[in-house]
Amino acid sequence: MSSDNKNSAYKVIAQNRKARFSYHIEEDFEAGIVLTGSEVKSLRLGEANIADSYAEVKDGEAFLINAHIKEYEQANRFNHAAKRPRKLLLHRKQINKLMAAMQRKGMTIVPLKIYFNDQNRAKLMIGLGKGKKLHDKRATVKDRDWNREQGRILKNDHQ
Repeated sequence: MSSDNKNSAYKVIAQNRKARFSYHIEEDFEAGIVLTGSEVKSLRLGEANIADSYAEVKDGEAFLINAHIKEYEQANRFNHAAKRPRKLLLHRKQINKLMAAMQRKGMTIVPLKIYFNDQNRAKLMIGLGKGKKLHDKRATVKDRDWNREQGRILKNDHQ
């Protein structure tokens, strides 16, 4: 199965749009998330926000911290806490790689997006990144604006 074909089956629930702007993402990992039933139902409605969240490794386990999954209205007393820490399911080699990278200077585990894969399982795409400096962010904006302008010029030339 090619990656293009694989991505078409994904239903993206929440994206961290600022992540690639604020961090140099060096490597991506796909992680499962340990969720309760009310959290899954809330995700199916698309009510999640990972903009202010991050991941960390504690005692050999990875956790998603500060992600907001809205409480599910019909769950009444069986509802979940909106910002509770959620365990991430990763292979031991991946966790070791993340721990080693976090011990290096400036590396962070950044959540990129939550989605349902082709088997309808909730997954979290996390990236191992290094924070950008202000001048790097300016360069990113400059490149993005130039690419947009190039597209306009080429579009006008073809008309």
